[in-house]
Amino acid sequence: MCAVTDASRSTIFIHAEPAAVMNVIGDVAHYPQWIHFLKDVEILETDASGRPATARFLLEAAVIADEYTLAYTWSDDEVSWHLVSGTSIKSMDGSYRLQATTAGTDVEYALAIDVTVPLLPVLKRKAEQVLIDTALRALKTRVEA
Repeated sequence: MCAVTDASRSTIFIHAEPAAVMNVIGDVAHYPQWIHFLKDVEILETDASGRPATARFLLEAAVIADEYTLAYTWSDDEVSWHLVSGTSIKSMDGSYRLQATTAGTDVEYALAIDVTVPLLPVLKRKAEQVLIDTALRALKTRVEA
């Protein structure tokens, strides 16, 4: 797996087995149903296991709006991605890491984004953190529903 360095990170606990959490994470095509800032997702390629290898996204968040493509790398307890192409997003690296616990799963989300619009570092980190926290809360709600 590729490590996401210099990224914003957050962790959330989910009352479910790691496999159940990874099933929701792996269902990339349905992200717009539970992540409100993603307006559309199209799976462009799948890997040998049927998981998304590349996908196109339409993002409309408070400070970032873009159409971009991500490439994925999957394992049993982690998925990472990097930007293939984007309009206003210059780079994006991220990952979900799952750690089984006796009562469920700890999920760490790391994200580093660089956009063409100049942002002060503190605003960039704040935007990353808002995206991470929103996605983690939505993931928890989706898995535990």
